[in-house]
Amino acid sequence: MIVAIDPGLAGGIAFHDPAAKTFAIFAMPTHHLTRGGKKKSEIDATELARLVDAHGPIARAVVEGVGAMPGQGVTSSFAFGKGFGIVLGILAANFIPLELVAPATWKRATGIPSGSGKDASRARASALLPHLAGHWSRAMDDGKAEAALIALWAARQIGGAV
Repeated sequence: MIVAIDPGLAGGIAFHDPAAKTFAIFAMPTHHLTRGGKKKSEIDATELARLVDAHGPIARAVVEGVGAMPGQGVTSSFAFGKGFGIVLGILAANFIPLELVAPATWKRATGIPSGSGKDASRARASALLPHLAGHWSRAMDDGKAEAALIALWAARQIGGAV
């Protein structure tokens, strides 16, 4: 089993068994809270840990390698980094070997043109995995499509059937 993760709040998680050619696709679990009088969302670490535990044993985790984005504020950069750390921590706590993959690497390998937006990821995932296209039919579900594409990339790297 491979778990592939697009780590943002609008990200996704794909559990892929290349031998059985199966997928389980989920939106990144989040919860809402109020901090400083403002409503915030953050990754629900407990639910993410439950998802990982429920789909084990997992032989490999592949997470999109991310970094600060130009123009992103300090607070949002910190929040994104916190979420990324939660993802990495849960994988490490479950002793799952981890690989970070640059967006350009998996996108090029799965046939997404350079500079394309999120809709290109949804379209390409639908072309490669038409039976799963319902998981990312809405624009806001692009993270699930990207997680599925990262899982395909990972399976190809280990020579597994997709």
